[in-house]
Amino acid sequence: MHLEFLGGAREIGRSALLVDDSLLLDFGMDSGNPPSFPLREPNLDPDAVVVSHGHLDHVGTLPALLSGDARPPIHWTQPTSDLAMVLARDTLKLHGGSYDCPFTEAELARLTQVSETHGYGEPFEAAGYEVTFFDAGHVPGSAHVLVDDGNTRLLYTGDFHTEDQHLLAGTTARPDADVVVCESTYADTTRPPRAEIERAFVDSLKATIWEGGTVVVPAFAIGRTQEVMCICAEHDLECYVDGMGTRVADLFLRPRNRDFLRDPDELRRAKGNARFVDGRDGQRRRIADQNTVIVTTSGMLHGGPAMTYVPAIRSHPANKIAMTGYQVEGTPGRDLLETGSAEIDGRVMPISAQVEQYDFSAHADRAGLESFLESYRDSRVLVNHGDRCEWFAEELRANGFDASAPELGERVVLE
Repeated sequence: MHLEFLGGAREIGRSALLVDDSLLLDFGMDSGNPPSFPLREPNLDPDAVVVSHGHLDHVGTLPALLSGDARPPIHWTQPTSDLAMVLARDTLKLHGGSYDCPFTEAELARLTQVSETHGYGEPFEAAGYEVTFFDAGHVPGSAHVLVDDGNTRLLYTGDFHTEDQHLLAGTTARPDADVVVCESTYADTTRPPRAEIERAFVDSLKATIWEGGTVVVPAFAIGRTQEVMCICAEHDLECYVDGMGTRVADLFLRPRNRDFLRDPDELRRAKGNARFVDGRDGQRRRIADQNTVIVTTSGMLHGGPAMTYVPAIRSHPANKIAMTGYQVEGTPGRDLLETGSAEIDGRVMPISAQVEQYDFSAHADRAGLESFLESYRDSRVLVNHGDRCEWFAEELRANGFDASAPELGERVVLE
């Protein structure tokens, strides 16, 4: 078995792994400015594609594979298929016809023609390999991907979490594998228990509301928005929800996707607790003046309804911006945390409102990664999807693992 790392090697974004020049695992994009796409795009022609989960850095370039006469089947879970369509339509809406969008409406329409959905633990054939999905505990529908050619068993972890969330239980799957391609996003982080983070978050929101302030909670549309909705409902916190996260909540509650949730009724109750915003007739500005919680995209403040809410509440120190996810360097969210100001809609704005950050990541931290990999001490480990892949591989080697961190574009032979 030969592996070629077309993206996600020693970086986060544009994940893509090619097996024996025939089976492609993920095909994402890095949505930076400018965006970047996997190597060999647009000239890649795999026999089949298997997708781990529905985040932009894993599915963002998929429709581009369907240009010309190419029609490789795309294998994924049902929620991943649905999420990929939502993200692709959003990319077309925002960037269609520009370099930032490497596909057209026609190629997007072809996704449904080649889509093949599968559940967890149900082996299927793709490009001559036996492939099986296992619950990765990251976002609904996320999967570890086990690829078996009869001689070598390759486990591609995708993104995963070992701790329970409201939407999902942490992954407990540990299928036998000779080689593990393991994500390492938070390999250098050990976070407090999730319950402790939630308690601090809720206490902070309640304090701001009690003091007469407004809280804006920037949140990623897929997974994070729905997690925050569940937390608010559990603690009787009124909240407004704006942006793509509203559509994603509906998507997760579709009958065909409910079985991928830890507790569909909890999300249904959270949806009943929330007030959804459509943005018409100045609605957002009126809401920003209320003593309430507003959960909105984008999670890093580089677009979306947050562009209305943040300027509206920024000037009063009784208000609060509660960040819920990692802020990539160079994004307005990162600038806000580091400098107290952010570029919003082209204008740098000082922020007098309180700014806090809570680590609600759906990735395993250092302890989670180590507990997962403990089952693979006799396997070869290839570290990817991280800012410090080489360092983590070195740490694993010092702990007795056969570990390395392939470079972007590197071909690795598995024996």
